[in-house]
Amino acid sequence: MSNYLAIATVTATLQRILQASVQRDVDGVRVTAVKPGMIGSGTPELGVNLFLYHVSRNPGISPDMAASRLKSNGSRRQTPLELYYMLSFYGNDTELEPHRLLGSVVRTFSDRTTLTPEMIQDTIADSSFTFLEISDLANQIQQLVISPVDMTVEDLSKVWSVFFQAPYLLSMAYKVTAVMIDGEDLGKRGLPVRDRSFRGILPFASYPIVEQIINRVGSLAPILSDSTILIRGKQLKATQTFVRLGSAEIPIPDSMEMSNTEIALSLSLITPTLLRAGVQDLQIIHRVQDGDRQRQAESNVLPFVLRPRLKTIQVIQQSGHEDDLRLAELSILVNLQVGAEQRVRLLLNEWSVDNPKIYVFSVPPRQDDTDRLTIEVQDIHAGEYLVRLQIDGADSLLEVDSQPDSPTFNWYHSPKILIE
Repeated sequence: MSNYLAIATVTATLQRILQASVQRDVDGVRVTAVKPGMIGSGTPELGVNLFLYHVSRNPGISPDMAASRLKSNGSRRQTPLELYYMLSFYGNDTELEPHRLLGSVVRTFSDRTTLTPEMIQDTIADSSFTFLEISDLANQIQQLVISPVDMTVEDLSKVWSVFFQAPYLLSMAYKVTAVMIDGEDLGKRGLPVRDRSFRGILPFASYPIVEQIINRVGSLAPILSDSTILIRGKQLKATQTFVRLGSAEIPIPDSMEMSNTEIALSLSLITPTLLRAGVQDLQIIHRVQDGDRQRQAESNVLPFVLRPRLKTIQVIQQSGHEDDLRLAELSILVNLQVGAEQRVRLLLNEWSVDNPKIYVFSVPPRQDDTDRLTIEVQDIHAGEYLVRLQIDGADSLLEVDSQPDSPTFNWYHSPKILIE
């Protein structure tokens, strides 16, 4: 599931999410991860502190469940953990800065109740966390859930006086569950299975098993509609092999790269209207004609995240002058169909290094599936903005300036709009 860097990766991901969110609400805030007793010693005067104060085994996953695979295939033993974090808020009490920060954090974790593979991958790729380079937490199948912890005044008093031994600050606790830590040693293995046939489901000798889906370019590369994905597992190849992806079913011809352990599938073979941004469910199907009957064997279902691209962005109308906040309407063409009920957010980041503004707008549901969205934005400052869409948690990509002689070399530079 996850190697020894899993706990540090969870902490870094939470810190990164909070920093991006709370700085939109309170200027100059910093999110730190130090012992509460160190707050004020080198930390900024305004901030949120994230401290891992307790770790326990997850009671919902028994040792027998975590070790069950040992009996069959010698997998590594796993330990399911719950991580408890104390979030402390400090700043100018006269201006109620701690209260404002608390409200911002509660709202953030109300919107983001899970740590998605995309959030984790973005953290691992962040240059601030190079020490997490070999973390594989993003591949964990078990969902990472963020939830508040109810604590009485007595509980808080004990934590601060006994654990932290520091003056009390306005605080709130959250937990992340369940983090699955892999051991290094393989379990003992029994004798190999001599016959893998299953009574009653012949002529299939075994079921296909899907274990991993990644971009062929690399395990951390985002998956797009024109990417070639590698489907890895066991018993994948058969006389008639199909990939079921959402509502699409794609036959795998003999000419395609395929073996018992890996299938290379180009998503460009799938009609774009059948794909949706966000989490995609993938399954391998084996079929064979058994006399007058067609029989099939289906693999487990494994999800992956498909990220959208923005093809064109237009500001079709706007209002506001001089120092007024602006009202504008954007028309955005997406390379994939956006489902009527899919959750969509518009993310605007000011293209500036001087205290850039950040805006997030929720997009109302649509009447029909469409690849063109009309989105109203309001109460924003004039300026240039980088534009992203988040569809069911999957962010569209930003382009990076790759010209070495450019003054903005290695910066994000598109897609971008100008609000005048």
